[in-house]
Amino acid sequence: MKIYKTKAGIVIEKENRLYSINDNWDSFVNDDHIFNKTEQLISSLKLSDKSSIDNLLPPIGSNQELWACGVTYLRSKVGRQEESKASGGADFYAKVYEAERPEVFFKSTPHRIVGHNAFVRIRKDSTWDVPEPELTLVVSSSGKIIGYTIGNDMSSRSIEGENPLYLPQAKTYDACAALGPCIYITDKPLESNTSISLEINRDSKKVFEGTITIGQIKRKLEELVSFVYRECSFPFGCLIMTGTGIVPSSDFTLKSGDKIKIAIDNIGELVNTVQ
Repeated sequence: MKIYKTKAGIVIEKENRLYSINDNWDSFVNDDHIFNKTEQLISSLKLSDKSSIDNLLPPIGSNQELWACGVTYLRSKVGRQEESKASGGADFYAKVYEAERPEVFFKSTPHRIVGHNAFVRIRKDSTWDVPEPELTLVVSSSGKIIGYTIGNDMSSRSIEGENPLYLPQAKTYDACAALGPCIYITDKPLESNTSISLEINRDSKKVFEGTITIGQIKRKLEELVSFVYRECSFPFGCLIMTGTGIVPSSDFTLKSGDKIKIAIDNIGELVNTVQ
């Protein structure tokens, strides 16, 4: 099933049928038993038409935070080593890939996050920028993974590559992340062959594409959650990006007007344009 956050309220999709519900997003989503609750709820709801999901909002609560994990794929380790070689920071990324403790960092509060079909931004003080397509976990206040969405972790490779201590500036700014189009809820873990794909178009021409499966994530998803929740409480739950395995080559950088399409099996497609 899929759950959409819209300007008009919550919309549930099951077997290509849409149902609208008037409820508070924050409390509805922060539920360890959301799958069973939603299954039972559908029988009492009336059908809605496709227009009910025309105006989507990013599927994050007003009191939630977005966190992210880095260097969870081998390709990401190699890419980070390339961009930080000149600054002498390459060893940090090699070490964290193998270390017991993963890289986790705060990404954004809700007001800096945009949704499907909205504009994302690249920093004016950056010269090398990329989107990072990521499976994003929706986690309850108890630390249980209750759903999944698509995340675009916009990133300045020039700033992070200059010095690893600049990571917050490379990662956090207005419209630095996109989430959507929905939360996918299931009573089973995602298959390891679940595919993530990225396509970037410029002037109606494809300038980059890549694909990877979540089975190539080095760590278990529950392990990433455990480190984010270690010594941190999230009374309304949290969303966690799990890292990227699709890294454009060093000669590629985003430009204003580029259209970014990220698709993940079962969840859908997140589309954004660079402002």
